[in-house]
Amino acid sequence: MLNWYLIVKKAGGLLTTWGKARYSFSQIKDYTMRYLSMVIGLLMLGRPGCTQPPEDRPPVNNPEFDQKLSRMLQFSAPVIGVQEVRDIQEEVYIFDAREQEEFDVSHIEGAKFLGYKDLNSEALEGVPKDAKLVLYCSVGYRSEKVAEKLKGKGYTQVYNMYGSIFEWVNEGYPVVGPDGKPTRKVHTYNAKWGKWVDRPDVEKVW
Repeated sequence: MLNWYLIVKKAGGLLTTWGKARYSFSQIKDYTMRYLSMVIGLLMLGRPGCTQPPEDRPPVNNPEFDQKLSRMLQFSAPVIGVQEVRDIQEEVYIFDAREQEEFDVSHIEGAKFLGYKDLNSEALEGVPKDAKLVLYCSVGYRSEKVAEKLKGKGYTQVYNMYGSIFEWVNEGYPVVGPDGKPTRKVHTYNAKWGKWVDRPDVEKVW
């Protein structure tokens, strides 16, 4: 972690030294800009969320959506593609990391409601710590945060579904309503985020 007190103190010391040495204004300006450039570079390296996106990340249909995900996620949990999850859907534990009202509109069949702000601990009862867990939310941001929490609880195989339920329905995979029957409805959080669900047969709700 960067120690900003020391950085500021150092900057002040340098400016004092340069002033005493009777450097010209243009020289002091030049040295100051160089120092600030170095500090900004360190800041960018120390920023959370700047983890380099893995080149082998799962594909998504919309390149702009992929760019959005790449900038938004920290990749603190391994990602898994919706196609792979579809293939192993019956073999893994799938958890929904959205809020209850979103889950109630529709969710992936077999998924358990886990939540985001307040985790539903009952959903984890009986789940082995070494079992393969797949988490999703709307786009993957919230499920990544929940994945971090589960890793902290000792779960060793926690995956974040890349593109989450938005990409799931974009691929044409089914979701079910509270009655367990297939539905075209998907909670898209709000209109702004809903633009990433681009399949015309999906009914967006928020």
